[in-house]
Amino acid sequence: MAVGLTNSRHAADEEARAEVDVLNSRLEKTAQLTKKIQACIGRLETTGKSVRDVSAPLNGETKRLQILGNNIDSVIAAIERLRQPADSKNDEEQIIRQGPDKAGLSNYLNSISRLSKALSNMEVANLRANQQTRTDLQKLIQSGNSSLESHFEKTLRAETPMSVEPLNFTTKGKPFPVISQDTITRLSLINSYVGSNATAENPLVKIYADVRNPYLQKTLVNLAFASVNTAKKTVPGALYKAGTNGIGEYTKALEGMCVAEHENICSIFMRQDWGSVLQATVQTPMAELARTIRELNNHIKAHISTDCFLAYEVVEIMSSLASSLEERTGELKGTLAAALKPVRETAKTSLAELLEDTKQKVNMLQMLPSDGAPIPVVSATMQRLQTMVEFLRPISNIMISLGDGGWKSTAAASRSTDVIPSLASFDVGADGKEIFAHYCTDTIDVLMTSLDTKAKVLLKGKSVQGVFLANSVTIIQRMIMESGLAPLLDGKLGVLETWRKKVKVMYNEACKELSLQLFDVIHTNRAQRPTSGNADSVSVLKSLSSKDKENIKNKFLNFNAGFDDLVQKHKTYSMEREVRNMFAKDIQQVLEPLYNRFWDRYHEVDKGKGKYVKYDKSSIAAVFLSLY
Repeated sequence: MAVGLTNSRHAADEEARAEVDVLNSRLEKTAQLTKKIQACIGRLETTGKSVRDVSAPLNGETKRLQILGNNIDSVIAAIERLRQPADSKNDEEQIIRQGPDKAGLSNYLNSISRLSKALSNMEVANLRANQQTRTDLQKLIQSGNSSLESHFEKTLRAETPMSVEPLNFTTKGKPFPVISQDTITRLSLINSYVGSNATAENPLVKIYADVRNPYLQKTLVNLAFASVNTAKKTVPGALYKAGTNGIGEYTKALEGMCVAEHENICSIFMRQDWGSVLQATVQTPMAELARTIRELNNHIKAHISTDCFLAYEVVEIMSSLASSLEERTGELKGTLAAALKPVRETAKTSLAELLEDTKQKVNMLQMLPSDGAPIPVVSATMQRLQTMVEFLRPISNIMISLGDGGWKSTAAASRSTDVIPSLASFDVGADGKEIFAHYCTDTIDVLMTSLDTKAKVLLKGKSVQGVFLANSVTIIQRMIMESGLAPLLDGKLGVLETWRKKVKVMYNEACKELSLQLFDVIHTNRAQRPTSGNADSVSVLKSLSSKDKENIKNKFLNFNAGFDDLVQKHKTYSMEREVRNMFAKDIQQVLEPLYNRFWDRYHEVDKGKGKYVKYDKSSIAAVFLSLY
């Protein structure tokens, strides 16, 4: 049993050794194979290096050959391009020589564009061999451009009339004619080439302005003449009436034509040229407008007291024109401001000059009506203020620029500016109206003060002086209330009330002197003094001494004489209805109660004979009523 087990172990060991031997044999074969593979790899690397060493020069040569081939192709292509302008010059020259009319504008423009491109390519190449061709192309392009400019002018002139009748458009509210769309298309095509290729100023700008300028000037010349002609006075001393001068139609036509030209220009030229083309196109009409305004200004200054209103009208019209054109075209406001400057300055200084004119007209008077009648300078001054209301918008703007009371200062009135205010500044707000109201009250005070000074010199007696000034106050009040001045001066006529009180004192001075005759003396130290208040006349007279009675008689006689003189003068004075009623009421209120009291106490002094007591209470009441 033990021998059997030993044999089994021996057999197992032999089998294990046999397997180890097999594995060792395989490892040895694997090592031999690895060595062979490494040897092959080494040989391959050696072979690859040899191949690279051989192929590298071949690859570089191939690249050099490719570059050379490309260069040769480029040279051939460049030669072809250089030959092309010379080859096509004759064809393009034929088109250029035909001109835009025969060749067709689009074909002509394309030909010039091709020539310009060819010339540009030749200038980049800068080959001496092409110098002559370059020169020929330059001349051909210059000729083509010149023909384009001529064609632009010819086409524009054909579309531009000598003039049109402006009133056919302004009176009917029709827009002024513009260039037809077909012509616009042709002109804009030409400008699109010429303008984009111009090295300096676009030459078509001057051509357009030179062609259209005379058309504008000839269309407007008659309106410019009419503006000056309608300013001439047909009735000396008549105030200017709004809208009677031709400047309104003139500027309306000018605006319409400027807007039409701006529309043309925007359709033809590029945006950066719009302003310069419009300024150049309207240069002559604007110069004519400035000349017209200077002539109007000379006329206004020569007739400042009656035609200052034309200055105000021109200021408003021109300011509105400037604002409208600025809004619609973006141009011309500065040009119009410069043109308006002389009239605007005259309008500003006129306010102070009108006040001075009022003083001078009163100071120049050599006599006044002896009956206290009003004089024309009063109504003329107020009529001037009434007319100012019709021009309140420009006047308010001018006054705002001067400042409240600025018309009193020559320096303030002479300040100038070239700037035209915007439309918003012409809105007559509370400030503008307030300043104008102050100017009106200043004018009234200057007028009344001058009249008062002159009346003291030329009229004898305060009564007639009072009548004269009261008439003036009444006329001023009436002309205010019957006109557009009323709402402006509402609550601001304290100056008139002051003068009304003053003239009442002047007129009633004689009345007060007369009232002294109706005062009696009551002796309080006497045992039997006369009763005061209502008393029987007989009883009163009994208590008087003979001397007192004589004094009463004299008082009646003096009163009668003075009262008759007062009544006679009152009836001979020339008074406005309101003035007569005002003074009659004052006389009655002062004298009637005093006389009635005096009559009640002392009328029996002449025992009804009428020798001393001329009026009883009813008869003197009738006299008072006759004064109204």
